Formats: sequence, C-alpha cells, structure tokens
Amino acid sequence: MPNFIMNIVQIFFIAFGVVLGGSLFAGISAIITDTPPVRAMMNMASSIKTWAMAIALGGSISSFSVLDKGLFEGEIKAFIKQIIYIFIALLGANAGYSFIRLIQRCSELWGK
Repeated sequence: MPNFIMNIVQIFFIAFGVVLGGSLFAGISAIITDTPPVRAMMNMASSIKTWAMAIALGGSISSFSVLDKGLFEGEIKAFIKQIIYIFIALLGANAGYSFIRLIQRCSELWGK
C-alpha cells in the first residue's frame, strides 16, 4: 500500500508541476516578447492540462492498456488503480490551473 500512496502523491505533483511550470515559463516568454504575461499564463494553463495528465500517468497509451486489461481480462484491481491514478492526475492538473487563476486574481487586485 505505501507504493500505491507514493504513486498517487507523485502523479498529483507531476501534473501540478507541469501546469505550473509550463505556465510560468509562458509568462517569462511573454515578458521577453512584450505581451501580457498573465494572459499568456492563463492560456497555457488551460491548454496544457490534458498533456499534464498524460505526462503524470507516464504516457496515455500505458493507461489505456491497463484499462483494457481491467475491462476485458478481468483485472479489476488494476482497473480501479488506474481509474484512481487518472482521477489524481486530473486533480493535480486542475490544482495547477487553479493556482495560476489565483495568480491572475491577485494581479487584478494589485493592479488597481
């Protein structure tokens, strides 16, 4: 069970970090190119969420193969684990997006 919990924590933070890191570097590139950084960060955060999930899961093909085995070969335990991993990756990506939205809201408050 500790290995399962360790995987859950890693998947969450990998998805979170991909969204956060990609968005922050999009903001840096926007500063360099003299465009609004917060808008670039929000656009990147919303478009990268799906990729962050795939990266956190180690590639989407392996997830689908485990789901296939679970459904059609009766490996229910592996199927349930994979569903939990997908859900946790979704939570991590959405938490990263929410963090970028928090930055956007704070920038609106500080800008006034």
